[in-house]
Amino acid sequence: MEWDLTHGMFRRDSRKVVLLQHGVLDSSMGWVSNGVVGSPAFAAYDQGYDVFLGNLRGLVSREHMDKNLSSSKYWKYSVNEHGTKDMPAIIEEIHKIKTSELGSSQNLIGEEMEDQNDDIKNSEIQTSEEDVTKNQPYKLCAVCHSLGGAVMLMYVVTSRIAQKPHRLSRLVLLSPAGFHEDSNVVFSLVEKIILFVGPVLAPLVPGLYIPTRFFRMLLNKLARDFHNYPALGGLVQTLMGYVVGGDSSNWVGVLGLPHYNMDDMPGVSFHVVLHLAQIKRAKRFQMYDYGSTAANMEAYGTPKPLDLGAHYSLIDIPMDLVAGQRDRVISPTMVKKHYKLMRKAGVEVSYNEFEYAHLDFTFSHREELLSYVMSRLALAADAGKGRIKQTTVRLRKPKRVQSEIEKDRAMEYRGADEEIPGEPNGHRK
Repeated sequence: MEWDLTHGMFRRDSRKVVLLQHGVLDSSMGWVSNGVVGSPAFAAYDQGYDVFLGNLRGLVSREHMDKNLSSSKYWKYSVNEHGTKDMPAIIEEIHKIKTSELGSSQNLIGEEMEDQNDDIKNSEIQTSEEDVTKNQPYKLCAVCHSLGGAVMLMYVVTSRIAQKPHRLSRLVLLSPAGFHEDSNVVFSLVEKIILFVGPVLAPLVPGLYIPTRFFRMLLNKLARDFHNYPALGGLVQTLMGYVVGGDSSNWVGVLGLPHYNMDDMPGVSFHVVLHLAQIKRAKRFQMYDYGSTAANMEAYGTPKPLDLGAHYSLIDIPMDLVAGQRDRVISPTMVKKHYKLMRKAGVEVSYNEFEYAHLDFTFSHREELLSYVMSRLALAADAGKGRIKQTTVRLRKPKRVQSEIEKDRAMEYRGADEEIPGEPNGHRK
């Protein structure tokens, strides 16, 4: 496991807790990179939150309990592992810390109360009429960017399917990944290449990262040169913007941030890239496709990967989705697809847009965004005194579930691509 929860800004007596989760090729440093005034982590701390900064596996320092672990095994993970292993471990560590600090030793593992086996929307799930109330001495919210948003959605859905408490009260997702079919030509080309060479390339190039301190030093030196020579930096910025379809994020400036240094620099598993390519091709938010019916049956009990979007009816906490009007990495249409599916599933969800590019959500000082995020977190803090409400679920037999999902998926996604009558698309900034 390659995450670290020693990072944070701790208010040990606070019952308001927030987890900030980064995206791909990023780390927890992204939430503090703008300093005391313009960083989300400092803003949350100033509002009285106990702030935790999560790190997913994938930092090239390769700090692992097994020092002899091979590179191929170290990088052998997809978004599945982020959502079903990393995130549960992070959340449970926060729970352990907060219950200890606040003097609670109550075991919050869920108890199940069953009703008369009434089916809910998609017919694959059964839920109790009477909610099971979970008492915990704190309220935990999460703010997630990009891949971190997809990871958190996977965590919530799979936790509900497994009948385990997710311990969350509210999610604020900034340009969340999960749907990617509406993308530029470059990303479409990369998708086709990755899917074509993936089976061959994965064993040879298990991770995408800068492997040695020397080459990381060269990149760091280039970043300083880009800053010192504005004409050169402007040229590289323009080229990067074209590569990602016109996204105007400060791609050059990001390379000069503290977490892109000689000693440690984020990397990404090839299987994560392959997983995102599969999602783009499938046009649905799904778990990793292991490439054969037998492998998928072993992992999921079904011939095809679990369709997470088809299970949004399991989400039992408020969601706030935020898109960037100038974002060309994850376009507003893809964030809206999450929103429309959630609305159809009966999730309490809001949608908003800001005139931002993809990296502006974390790396730029945006006072209006900080104010908006803090206002959404405050809704959870005001909702009760350390109480969250979650219903338990029971999944039917996997084969039956998958067949029903496949049967209903066309109708579900056709509806997701249509405007919801009478439903505003959100406020624009």
